[in-house]
Amino acid sequence: MSAKRTVGRAGNPGTGGESAPARARRASTVALFIVAAAALLVSVVAASLVGSANVGPLDVVSTILRHVGLGGIAPAPPLPKLLDALIWESRFPRVLLAAAVGTALAVSGAVLQAVTRNSLADPYLLGVSSGASTGAVAALLLGIGGSVSLSTGAFAGGLVSFAVLLVLLGGGRVASPSRVVLTGVLVSQFFAAVTSVILMVSGDANSTRGFTYWLLGTLSGARWEGVTVTAVVILAGVVAIQFFAPALDAFTFGWDSATALGINVLAARVWLMVLTSVVTAAAVAASGAIGFIGLLVPHVVRVLANPMHRSLLPLSAIAGAVFLIWVDTFARTAFSPHELPAGVITALLGAPAFALVLKRLES
Repeated sequence: MSAKRTVGRAGNPGTGGESAPARARRASTVALFIVAAAALLVSVVAASLVGSANVGPLDVVSTILRHVGLGGIAPAPPLPKLLDALIWESRFPRVLLAAAVGTALAVSGAVLQAVTRNSLADPYLLGVSSGASTGAVAALLLGIGGSVSLSTGAFAGGLVSFAVLLVLLGGGRVASPSRVVLTGVLVSQFFAAVTSVILMVSGDANSTRGFTYWLLGTLSGARWEGVTVTAVVILAGVVAIQFFAPALDAFTFGWDSATALGINVLAARVWLMVLTSVVTAAAVAASGAIGFIGLLVPHVVRVLANPMHRSLLPLSAIAGAVFLIWVDTFARTAFSPHELPAGVITALLGAPAFALVLKRLES
């Protein structure tokens, strides 16, 4: 105990041994959390008022407060019923869905980059997206759409593809991260082929066009029932993943090093793959495959903040949510009355942005 006190006095009096650079990093991380949380709150309100109808931020805040039972503190009078419905039934659930999907993709990407030690890993590495596409097209074209919705079919398909991956990996007992990556590619290609076969055999021009639009990634179908379920599944999965932050830090040094540090590598790896697959399947089922968020956002956060996962995961979640909120807002308003798929915008923005991140990492 006395030795610890001596170190603390020698290193930095009154700080319990924490150095000045460590305190500066902690203060910087706290400040970044505050800025990120404020940016998310502002983004939710601002994106909800962007559109053809002329409403102000206080109108948006008041409408939300009234619908959640806090009308007594609403700062503005009630809007006409049509505008109230526009904000609460159309814009706000869409903004929340964008936040949930952005959170899921960014966190899943950060997790898989650590588990596989692959900087190019993204949420679709395990084949979940291809499986979700197969489930969606099966529900849409094979005559079961009357009893199974497209989103439900996509979610089920994503889980089935992950189950196939887990079987091929022997229940997660694999020797190296590269085996996980290669098996994910195999599963992804197989389900992509199955999707193509279904489209060729059973699809017509209209259904194929609609499925292709969904596959590019769109949030236009956001409704409260689906948004609530999706948000709950994603939130629960992201919170559970946060408990594995120490294991993810250890994984960055390799699976053998993680074992030496006392991590139950097999259990942690399987649980992390299960959780990322569930939240990714929920995101894809709600919005289709939106690329680059899970690849780009974690790298940007690592450049700006502490790379330790107890900070990286929540900051990636907030950054992913903010990014997709504004991408979707641009997609639905920039070319009005036409609407672009959000996945197209993320690809157009993500490719050059990722090139800049790579250049920064190399320098």
